[in-house]
Amino acid sequence: MSDLVSDTAMVMAAGMGKRMRPLTASQPKPLVRVAGKPLIDHTLDRLAEAGVHKAVVNVHYLADALEAHLAERPVPAVTISDEREELLETGGGMVKAKGLLPDPFFCLNSDNIWLDGPQNAFADLSRRWDPETMDALLLVVPHSRAMNFTGHGDFHLDGAGRVTRRTAHRIAPFIYTGIQIVSHRLLRDAKAEKFSTNILWNRAAGEGRLFAAPFTGQWFEVGTPEAIAPTEAALQHG
Repeated sequence: MSDLVSDTAMVMAAGMGKRMRPLTASQPKPLVRVAGKPLIDHTLDRLAEAGVHKAVVNVHYLADALEAHLAERPVPAVTISDEREELLETGGGMVKAKGLLPDPFFCLNSDNIWLDGPQNAFADLSRRWDPETMDALLLVVPHSRAMNFTGHGDFHLDGAGRVTRRTAHRIAPFIYTGIQIVSHRLLRDAKAEKFSTNILWNRAAGEGRLFAAPFTGQWFEVGTPEAIAPTEAALQHG
């Protein structure tokens, strides 16, 4: 029996990829190659390895190319959430796809690359998931495990793993990896319109229902062309 809380993940793949220009002038960011394969295949391969059998992928920018690529994948089985008419951002994208998603579901960015620690990331999150107390559980990583990351961090955690945001002019010890477990409760009352998941996270944090789990592996920020070469070098060495 699987030790995962869900067999389905939503993969965010609709963005414009502006930071990855000029590589995204003629292809969507999820198809940019790192270590010989498209970014989204890194993500989908890890889902398949972990036992996540279904993926809902939202598309917008150069959607035809991305759909054609995804049509060739047998595992995980891909369902498209079409945002061609309007890019809905992360929050609106989840709400639009809600009918295709079980409760709870994994949600992750299509440009994630990581090396697992003792457990795979999805098993790690599943082990910590508590639907009675959590609306979302974020996978976060300390600065020492975040390769290519140059920012100030995103979150603080208390002893129970509850999340508070970094305040202005401060450094926060944890960075969001782009991977989370989401309950349908997080999406309640939200509409399929353009908005960020941050709005839903803020509400959950105010209710004491936004939690995070520190990642035991290594995570790679691959947001710009300059990040590709060091990421490839690190992956080559495992």
